[in-house]
Amino acid sequence: MSAPAPTPQPKTPGWLDWYANPSAPSFRLPAGTVDTHCHVFGPQAAFPFAPERKYTPCDGGKDDLFALRDHLGVARNVIVQATCHGADNSAMTDAVRAAGGRARGIATVRPDVDEAELRRLHEAGVRGVRFNFVRRLVETSPHEDLSIIAKKIAPFGWHVVLYFESADLPDLEDFFASLPTPLVVDHMGRPDVTRPVGGPEFSRFLRFVEHNDVWVKVTCPERLTVTGPAALDGERHAYTDVVPFSSRVVDEFPDRVLWGTDWPHPNLKNHMPDDGLLVDHVPQVARTEEQRHKLLVANPMRLYWPGEDV
Repeated sequence: MSAPAPTPQPKTPGWLDWYANPSAPSFRLPAGTVDTHCHVFGPQAAFPFAPERKYTPCDGGKDDLFALRDHLGVARNVIVQATCHGADNSAMTDAVRAAGGRARGIATVRPDVDEAELRRLHEAGVRGVRFNFVRRLVETSPHEDLSIIAKKIAPFGWHVVLYFESADLPDLEDFFASLPTPLVVDHMGRPDVTRPVGGPEFSRFLRFVEHNDVWVKVTCPERLTVTGPAALDGERHAYTDVVPFSSRVVDEFPDRVLWGTDWPHPNLKNHMPDDGLLVDHVPQVARTEEQRHKLLVANPMRLYWPGEDV
């Protein structure tokens, strides 16, 4: 007799569910667009959340993700392990496999992970691991353990995805630079968009990118904004206070920028974004056709599907 299914746990109080009916974007994504930053949550009945998690989300499984992919006109996804699943990568790898070659994965692993497990993850489509330094989401990020993981994944050609907040970069950048893999930074290192784009904090981040093997996800204006999602003059131009930061990164590093939706948008407190509006944000920050093709197609294909035609 099989064990009974675990009882689904209630959502974190105040949790905002993902936007169920996103608008159709005005901007048509180019053929081959890759959403390089999205997640799956459960569903709990099949993939229970980790006991040590900091939050309990709504369900947002692979079928919902693939429906959004098709609605927006995205060709492929990179599915990043959600912290609510801890180091159990089952939900993520199940989604990657189900995509039939149209997805890659970013895993969470522990220092004792062995070569056989890494090889299993690689065969499932995983191409990197994520290191989380955001204190409200993880208890600790011990550098020695992370260095061990980075050394183990380097022979597979994987990279390390870094999630941190801009104020913490001065304490972290030497450690980041010591890692033996390419680096991918989530959400532009979460800059404070109330500060000048040419100020010392964001300039420090740009120089960190310039002097290291770093790619940058120009993602999550809905997390960074202060002005919010309000459109201007009837146009679908939301999150305008984030545009100077995103466009600066695209201008300076056109061959090392990536884009993604962050669906299903974990831990947002103020509003849940319309994913169609997030697509319409793209031409505000990548202002030429060449920039958009690199951001959406050429760069992610080079990083996640090297050798395939674009």
